Amino acid sequence: MNRYTFFRIVALLEGFSYLVLLLIAMPLKYIWHIEEYVQNVGMAHGILFVLYIVMAIFLYKKMLWSQKELIIILLGSVVPFGAFYVDRKYLNNLKNQS
Repeated sequence: MNRYTFFRIVALLEGFSYLVLLLIAMPLKYIWHIEEYVQNVGMAHGILFVLYIVMAIFLYKKMLWSQKELIIILLGSVVPFGAFYVDRKYLNNLKNQS
């Protein structure tokens, strides 16, 4: 597996974990007082988030993205559904550039 494919997988998992955290784990915590899901999903999401940021900066240098593209890609990790937009707009073409 090349680094581009790995980044796409990380980006999609990060986006999915963010949605699970926001739409499932947080309501379970604050409505039904079940905190275990926030702890577990939050830890996984945190690791994926850091990996996403580091890999995006690494690919920024390798792919010669503009600063604007890097900012959009980084913002994709904090906006719900943003990682899926980034995958479709910026990462989908990486598989052809390996």
